[in-house]
Amino acid sequence: MKSINFPPRLTLLFVSTLFFIACGKDEAEPETGTGNEVPAVYKKIYGATSITSDGTWITIKTSGTPDHKSPYYATTNALYESYSGKTFGGVQFAKNPNSIATQSLTFKIPLNPKAATTHAATPLGSIGVALNGVALFNQYAGPNNQALAGEIVSFDQYYGHPQQQGQYHYHVEPLYLTTVKSTKSGLMGFLLDGFPVYGPQEENGTTVVSSSLDDYHGHTHATIDFPSGIYHYHFTADAPYLNGNGYYGTAGTVSQ
Repeated sequence: MKSINFPPRLTLLFVSTLFFIACGKDEAEPETGTGNEVPAVYKKIYGATSITSDGTWITIKTSGTPDHKSPYYATTNALYESYSGKTFGGVQFAKNPNSIATQSLTFKIPLNPKAATTHAATPLGSIGVALNGVALFNQYAGPNNQALAGEIVSFDQYYGHPQQQGQYHYHVEPLYLTTVKSTKSGLMGFLLDGFPVYGPQEENGTTVVSSSLDDYHGHTHATIDFPSGIYHYHFTADAPYLNGNGYYGTAGTVSQ
C-alpha cells in the first residue's frame, strides 16, 4: 500500500486534535461526574459508611458520631474525655444532660447543585454533613428557632454537642476539622443543597466574616476542590455562623 505523506503543519494539527479529544473532557469536568462514579471531592467525606451516586444524586450514609474526644461519650467509650475549659466564643463550658448515640443518617444531595429560584429556609435538625460524618445544624436552637447563644455554653472542646436523641452535631466551626484533620480554609462538608462548606478563612489566610458574605452566608469563587469556581458557604465566628436566610440551592433530603 502506498503511504501518504502529510505536510508538517497538517500532521501537527491532526496530532493536536487527537490530544484535545483525549484530554479535553477531564479538563472541562474536574469536579463533577455524569455517570454513577462518585467524584473525588465527595470521597473526602471520610466519616461516611457509604457514598454512592446515581448520576443525579450523591447518597451519603453515616453513623453521625464524631471521631474525636468528647465529654458527651459514655465514660466506657475510648473517645470519652472529661472537659472543663472554654468553648466557642471563649465562654465557660457547661455540659448538657445528653449523651452521644449512634445514628443512621442518609443524606441525599444533588450531584450538580444549582441556585434555587426560591430559597427555602433551613429547618431545625440536619442541614448538611461534615467530612467526619457528623451532622451540620443551622444557627437556631430548638424547639422554636431560639437564639443559639443559650446553647453555646454546652459546646464541647471541639464545638459540638448532642441533642435529646443523642445526635451529635455542629452549629459552628467544627474545631477538630479545622485544626486537626484539615485547616481553617479547608473543605468542611456539604449542605443538603449540594454546595460545599469551607472553614472560617480563605486560602490566602484572610478571616471570613458574615458581612463579607451574601444573605445565605456564602459567595462564589474558585477553590482548591473546585478550580473552575463554585458557590460555597463559610463558617464564621460571628452569627449566623454557617447559614443565613436559607439554602442557596434546592435542598435534597436527610433521613434517619
